[in-house]
Amino acid sequence: MDPISIARYGMMAATQQLTESATRIAGAANDGSVDYAKEAVTQIEASTAFKADVGVIKVADKMWQSLLDLQSAPAHS
Repeated sequence: MDPISIARYGMMAATQQLTESATRIAGAANDGSVDYAKEAVTQIEASTAFKADVGVIKVADKMWQSLLDLQSAPAHS
């Protein structure tokens, strides 16, 4: 697997984690059985993971661009 695919999977997992946490918090209005501290930690972890995966994609993009720039550069005689 390439780094971009791994990062994309990580972003999807983090998004799912945030969605599930938000759903649990929204449901707490009905029964009050949610540990808000735990949900806050879950959301911070998911947000941090998402940002890290975005960083991986940015670095990979810069690397690909550098390789393309090298390939298109005129050869030295």
